[in-house]
Amino acid sequence: MMMDYGTLRGLIALLILALFIVIVVWSYSKKRKGAFDEAANSIFEEKTEIKHNDKNNKQETNNNV
Repeated sequence: MMMDYGTLRGLIALLILALFIVIVVWSYSKKRKGAFDEAANSIFEEKTEIKHNDKNNKQETNNNV
């Protein structure tokens, strides 16, 4: 039994639609809400940065000019 090209394209379209629906349901599930909220608010958290030596922060000058 052979499938014609149109049937194959239809099955692939249904597979892509099902995959899209699964991704949408997964992303809006209550289990994921906490992780997504944490990721969304992560930009507001202050992080301690390691201070480098002043030598590393100073711009080098070219004294040969």
